[in-house]
Amino acid sequence: MNDAMTCNRCDDAFNNQIFVEHTMQVVVLAGGVGSRLRPWTNDIPKPLLPMLDSTLIERVVEGVPSDIIDELVIAGGYKVDMIENYFKNANVDFDVRIVPEDEPLGTGGALGNCRDVISGRFACFNGDIVSSLNVGKMIQQHKNMNVRGTLALWEVEDPTRFGIVGIDSKNVITQFKEKPKPEEVFSNLINAGSYILEDDIFDIMPKDKHSLERDIFPKLAEEGNLGGFPFQGYFIDAGTPSSWQEGVRRCISEKRYKSGAVSQNSWHQGKTTIARNSMIQQGSVIAGEVDNSTVLAEAIIESGAKVSNCLIGKNAVVKSGAKIEGVVVGHGMTVPSGHKQTGGTF
Repeated sequence: MNDAMTCNRCDDAFNNQIFVEHTMQVVVLAGGVGSRLRPWTNDIPKPLLPMLDSTLIERVVEGVPSDIIDELVIAGGYKVDMIENYFKNANVDFDVRIVPEDEPLGTGGALGNCRDVISGRFACFNGDIVSSLNVGKMIQQHKNMNVRGTLALWEVEDPTRFGIVGIDSKNVITQFKEKPKPEEVFSNLINAGSYILEDDIFDIMPKDKHSLERDIFPKLAEEGNLGGFPFQGYFIDAGTPSSWQEGVRRCISEKRYKSGAVSQNSWHQGKTTIARNSMIQQGSVIAGEVDNSTVLAEAIIESGAKVSNCLIGKNAVVKSGAKIEGVVVGHGMTVPSGHKQTGGTF
């Protein structure tokens, strides 16, 4: 564990804190390899990818009021040594514990793997969620309902692509349905990947691979022991290139940063950038056209290049005359002059 230090987190207006009686542990399920963000994640685990002046995993937990979290427990299986080394030097005001998994265990197995280090009520988040969830209010509702678990719920227009959740007038979850047909839809609410749980949930969790969503939560719902917490604002699963950029834009518009500056709706470190609607890290040189993209440290976009809806890796170069759209460019790669590409990786 690291020594407690000052945390890079948003101001109290964002957290909208309310009184909560005691601190708790926060578990982040971060065992995936981040395949949808390759080749970025070939070298950097998804939890450590930078989103403005913070990492993705810190974005996940920054909505937890700072007086509540006392330990971050990371259930990880991919490049956990890099995650551990990062937090040894990170400026956070809570302890950090890594619980590695030797093989993929699913969401339930990954959480169950943490049972020996969890005590009391705790929060649990999927590892790529950027949202406006008010965790303090969610905890308060959980306590008032006196249930074993509470799930954050988000409303969508087309629920047929998701697992949907039904609740009654008292916010008790009554039913689940995975990817329903249009005629099977009974709710537009989906599981938002954020939970408040009591530690006795481990009593009904096996010690091998399983799913929270399919194996555990339906059992709690059958008992009438699972609450739902619908919220409004924004909810982003930042695990794909397009949703990653959506998360960047939202963090810019919500001023979820402590350093850097914003111009033309772009957040940048160092010199003013000509990029639009983008994130530009320290040391990058932007001489070409960049729109709705993320450019990591020390990358170069040459004059005459056009970059749109792209993720540009560290130390990458996009040469003059190249035109790329919707491409993930790996760290250290050079996109040659005149190259044209839409979608995919480079």
